[in-house]
Amino acid sequence: MQILHQDSSILVVNKTADLSVLPEGWDKEAPYLAKLLEEKYGRIWVVHRIDKITSGVIVFALTAEAHRSLNIQFEKHEVGKSYHALINGLPKWEQKVTKFPLRVNVGHKHRTVVDDRGGVRSETRFNLLERYQAAALVEASPMTGRTHQIRVHAYALGHPLLGDVLYSAPETDLIARPALHAFSLTFTHPETGKRLTIQADYPHDFQEALRLLRGK
Repeated sequence: MQILHQDSSILVVNKTADLSVLPEGWDKEAPYLAKLLEEKYGRIWVVHRIDKITSGVIVFALTAEAHRSLNIQFEKHEVGKSYHALINGLPKWEQKVTKFPLRVNVGHKHRTVVDDRGGVRSETRFNLLERYQAAALVEASPMTGRTHQIRVHAYALGHPLLGDVLYSAPETDLIARPALHAFSLTFTHPETGKRLTIQADYPHDFQEALRLLRGK
């Protein structure tokens, strides 16, 4: 866990891909990010979440005032979120905007599905960054915040994330989890009012998958 930014109002970390933000399931004794941070930094406020299997940047508030400010920014979609993902196949597009309506927590696997009638509005903007022999690196910017949104929208486009077997990706030796990394967050600092962009380096498994795909 890497600290990317810390001051009197906020704490920004680069989360590892094996740690949930809050407790999950029945195992209440399992370590989770918020608890580990509170043990070191005292009281924190959770502002948003990323999936346990997703690495990357996440911001926490250190005061109630900062929590309120950041919550409002997230609710008003004033926070810029950029994810990098490795996808199966070679997209024919350079840019793509997806607006498939999504319904969450479906079935015993708790999948998110595209549902044109019962789903809620969802939007993700994809930008192609690199092409490889049978995969690609893309930037995904979710304009809404549905569970598994990027993963399902990529799958619905015919390009599930590498390693994302929950959404029908083929087995791979390149990476042992869905290849998704929260690359950057852009928001207004609760105290200074200045716009901040904070980036998180790729973890080792994502870097190694990229190295293999690039043939280096």
